[in-house]
Amino acid sequence: MSDTLQSADIDLIQRIIPHRYPFLLVDRVVDIDGTKSATGLKNVSFNEPHFQGHFPGAPIMPGVTIIEAMAQTAAVMVGVAEDLADKNFLIYFMAIDKCKFRRKVIPGDVLKLHVETQRGGSKIWKFKGRGEVEGDLAAEAEFTAMIDMSPGVA
Repeated sequence: MSDTLQSADIDLIQRIIPHRYPFLLVDRVVDIDGTKSATGLKNVSFNEPHFQGHFPGAPIMPGVTIIEAMAQTAAVMVGVAEDLADKNFLIYFMAIDKCKFRRKVIPGDVLKLHVETQRGGSKIWKFKGRGEVEGDLAAEAEFTAMIDMSPGVA
């Protein structure tokens, strides 16, 4: 791995993770530093389906989707660093710990998803993530995931 930070646009993201609309929750991943850290970018739009019911008249991005966006950012980071594009793998949540929500995320916000690897290199990975809007902490969590390289995904 070179010292140059990498990035992933939406095309590469879709070659790494199987998520698609309406559950693809990251638009770009930048500042990928191997398997150490990365930053995902999510442009929050009123057109997303969860805003119809969460909440009518006061749209707020559900906290669980913020945590999922962190996990997708981590999966893309690992996928880029480990050259897993087009390899049909899945990453499953095993645990979510120390999860806190600090600020509403609303349509028009750009959610920055910072993830760092705490432990990894095998099938089980642990990450620390935080989501920020305009420098304000919106959410934070630690999460553990398992990589499945043989899910039979088409």
